[in-house]
Amino acid sequence: MGHKVHPYGFRIGIIKPWLAKWYADRDYATLLQEDMRIRQLVAKQLSNASVSQVEIERGINHVTVTVHTAKPGIVIGKGGSNVELLRTSVGKLTDKKVKLEIKEILQPELDAVLVAQNVAAPEEPERFIKDYRRALEGEWGVVDVDDCVAGAEWLVGQGLADPARLAIRGGSASGFTTLATLAFRRTFGAGTTYFGIGDLRAFVKDTHKFESRYLERLVGPWPEAEQRYLERSPSLHAEQIVVPVLVEQGAEDRIVPPSEAERIVDALWERHVPHAYLLFPGEDHGFRGRDAIIRSIGAELSFYGQVFGFTPADDIEPVEIRFLDEWRAARSA
Repeated sequence: MGHKVHPYGFRIGIIKPWLAKWYADRDYATLLQEDMRIRQLVAKQLSNASVSQVEIERGINHVTVTVHTAKPGIVIGKGGSNVELLRTSVGKLTDKKVKLEIKEILQPELDAVLVAQNVAAPEEPERFIKDYRRALEGEWGVVDVDDCVAGAEWLVGQGLADPARLAIRGGSASGFTTLATLAFRRTFGAGTTYFGIGDLRAFVKDTHKFESRYLERLVGPWPEAEQRYLERSPSLHAEQIVVPVLVEQGAEDRIVPPSEAERIVDALWERHVPHAYLLFPGEDHGFRGRDAIIRSIGAELSFYGQVFGFTPADDIEPVEIRFLDEWRAARSA
């Protein structure tokens, strides 16, 4: 295989090294199976250690196993007990001397494998995740909204959150949950939606083909369940939103087009509900440009500061919130 071929395939926009570094003529299949058994062992034995990847390098008389983990303390264990147990276990799978190296992942929130693990199975039994997904079938906009409200109320009950300063935020599908919660509940004092869905009917009609059937399972078949779509679309019930909303949107978004954001903004404007709208040129469904990411996060912090009455520690560009003074005056009257 020539140097022209990327280790993980063709035309990938990033460069990564091989996860296995060794060469074999006759024993290739045997060593490959041994690598697989080692990785399976590490995944099983360190299932709670946030392991992202396992590198294996082979020398003449030794095997070096490098474990990339966000929780090195768990891998090592008290007095090195866990790492010694792992070394012994790996040693039973090979006739070579085993060397273990532990590399800490300093920014686990930027590691795609760990992020995916947390989304798919956040330290809860897999059954819980499956049950929750099943509960959402036909009930999106109801179950998820109730879940957010219950979580916030639990935090308040534990004394961990101020009931007067609760905010909800989300992007895309979670942006829909954010808008629905603000429209149909009275728990949160503000909300931020990133490229969120406001009108479920429009999403079915306007989004690209890949996601056009996305809602049939979550809401119901279209147009047979049209009434359900009408009842749960927050932009069609914007008169029920009475707290400030920050709407952030990518101008090139083809999954949730800017027209979705503009529907909810227009509805808020008509009722003089406090709101801010930021449209980011060149950004798609999920902001990727450095300036857009910095501005969107800073705007959100500025938004919460103005709504809840605090001054951010950093010198950030403020966001203009329409009708905020009018809203405050009406509340204090």
